[in-house]
Amino acid sequence: MGETLLKGLIGRRVQAPYSLEDMADDVAHLLDALDLEDAHIVGASMGGMIAQTLAFTHPHRVRSLVSMMSTTGKPGLLSEPRALGALFQKAPRTKDESVERNVNLFRVIRSTGYDFDEAWVRDTAAASWDRGFNPRGFLRHLGAIGATGDRTARLRFVRAPTLVIHGTVDPLIRPWGGRATAEAIPDAELWMVEGMGHDFPPGLWPEVAERLSRHARAAEG
Repeated sequence: MGETLLKGLIGRRVQAPYSLEDMADDVAHLLDALDLEDAHIVGASMGGMIAQTLAFTHPHRVRSLVSMMSTTGKPGLLSEPRALGALFQKAPRTKDESVERNVNLFRVIRSTGYDFDEAWVRDTAAASWDRGFNPRGFLRHLGAIGATGDRTARLRFVRAPTLVIHGTVDPLIRPWGGRATAEAIPDAELWMVEGMGHDFPPGLWPEVAERLSRHARAAEG
């Protein structure tokens, strides 16, 4: 599945068990289950890709959109090699291995403009494992990204008020990812965060929360 993602990133046609559109459909079904006609949709990284896809496949369900540290799927715009190397570490077999893998990954993709809270990364990784982390599921998710391809043309049809957030030092989805997303979505607002990588360090939470709240309030009119 890692090979599937890499092929997709360079524009080659690939196959996978499911796509980002399937995952966006899952979000729409979740809204149905919660009896919500629409919602303010926020997604980060792959979640940002799913949120973008929901906004053009189910536009009536998206009251506002926030796409964070994500991209359009345009081929040829690759991550830094060191970040890809950290992402494709050997799959963990135990909880301890999973925690160490995450610490190693986030040391590479971290926000260099903020303190690195290793204890928080360890606690979060442990909680993720306890909730049911599945290494094969992780690889299938990467396959979905590679199989879906470039969404740039379809992002032109997004009509929800959109905020794009991206870090200036993100090595996994480099800053062009955020800029390309903001350029593709009509009237999108772009916030490039100095010193932010491919994570959300605790020191950044208050400012991000304020921007998300402001964006949602503006969408409500």
